[in-house]
Amino acid sequence: MRAEPVLTCSCNMETPRIGRIFLAAIAANLSAFAVGTCLGWTSPVGVKLKADDTKDSPLAFRIGSYEDAWISSILALGALAAPFFAGPLADRIGRKWTLISSSIFLIVAFILMIIAHKVWVLLLGRILQGFGAGFVMTIIPMYVGEIATDNERGATGSLMQLFLVSGILYVYAIGPYVSYQVLQWLCLLLPLIFDVVFCFMPESPYYLASKDRNIEALHSLKFLRGHKSADNVKEEMTTIQNMVEESMSNKASFKDLFTNAGNRKALIITSGLVAFQQLSGINVVLFNAQSIFKIAGTDLDPAIATIIVGAVQAGASALTLLLVNRLARKFILLISAAGMCLALAALGVSFYIKLELEDISEVLWLPVAALILYTIAYCIGFGPLPWVVCGEMFTPNIKSKASSICTSTCWTLGFLVAYSYPLLANLGPQYAFWLFAIFCAVAFLFTLFIVVETKDLSLQQIQDKLNEVRNDE
Repeated sequence: MRAEPVLTCSCNMETPRIGRIFLAAIAANLSAFAVGTCLGWTSPVGVKLKADDTKDSPLAFRIGSYEDAWISSILALGALAAPFFAGPLADRIGRKWTLISSSIFLIVAFILMIIAHKVWVLLLGRILQGFGAGFVMTIIPMYVGEIATDNERGATGSLMQLFLVSGILYVYAIGPYVSYQVLQWLCLLLPLIFDVVFCFMPESPYYLASKDRNIEALHSLKFLRGHKSADNVKEEMTTIQNMVEESMSNKASFKDLFTNAGNRKALIITSGLVAFQQLSGINVVLFNAQSIFKIAGTDLDPAIATIIVGAVQAGASALTLLLVNRLARKFILLISAAGMCLALAALGVSFYIKLELEDISEVLWLPVAALILYTIAYCIGFGPLPWVVCGEMFTPNIKSKASSICTSTCWTLGFLVAYSYPLLANLGPQYAFWLFAIFCAVAFLFTLFIVVETKDLSLQQIQDKLNEVRNDE
């Protein structure tokens, strides 16, 4: 079956000023920064909720492992359901306004956290945080993929990971040193800031063209490419209009994800990548970083160690912006999987030494070193690239449906992993981290033999390659 035409244009025209593209992408990703605070929220707050002294807890009692498991993991339940609302809404009201609507969930969630005095209120707030996260992680790859050129797609697509981990670092850095209430107010500010900034950014020109709002689409494209004259973007606008017409004449359903050979291969690859992203244990690390260092018995203050890991996350994610347009996607993913596997195995060894042999004097440095290596490996590869690849592989008429499935796959596994960890930790945290290491080894093999390279390829070329891979088999 013939592939759909490419979304972005590689025509011979005046070179676009990529600063405008990055400006819009950065503005959109302020929502990812706000979501990052939700992902890191349980690390400092969990310590307050589990403390014997409840003076800095919204609750009048110390939570147990059962409550801890639900508070840590229930965000993922909201996030796995949200994409099936976000995808259709993005096709109805647009990428921009659907993304802005995500802030409603986050704002209400943090208000609930401020007034919470019972566990069920915290759980409701976490579910709403999850809805916001699901909206953001579904729409950002769509929006950024549709405003970027082929050459800048990798770097702009990697911004989401950078802003997520920056939000995590924000809450890691201030959470241990301010009261519970102050932390909620400082987190509440972020979705409000996003709303104000992103309101000034343009809608996706592809979406506007799909609604026959061609004059608005032209203005959006002029802004994004940094041109004052419509003549400079006419060729690209014509390409988008032609693509929209063909997409509209080839309406796609969820069934087409499985019956079309290229879509099916793309879905296997993207769903597999986001699955291994979660099976690497990333949510366990994000949700429980401070507790992990406390259990490990390192001589470094757990709050400081957590901040170090958060800073490394941000630095490694920034490095990805430089690597992703220079190195092959598969190569980066292979390095990422191998590094995570080694780090998680070492982290499991450190817990084994502490819990089984008790003498940890020689390996006090190992938990911090292992988590730093894990963080770097994750942030350069399996953190950002599954979402970059997801934004690259699907034709416009099926992209929102594919994004919904990928995001829900991500958060379904994210919930299972996060919920299981406190229970596994009671048996011995080393077993949990060794299990994650095994999943990373399988991720290496999956990348090596299944994943298709997409760097610098247009959507047409990617679709042709997916079908060629199938035919070769």
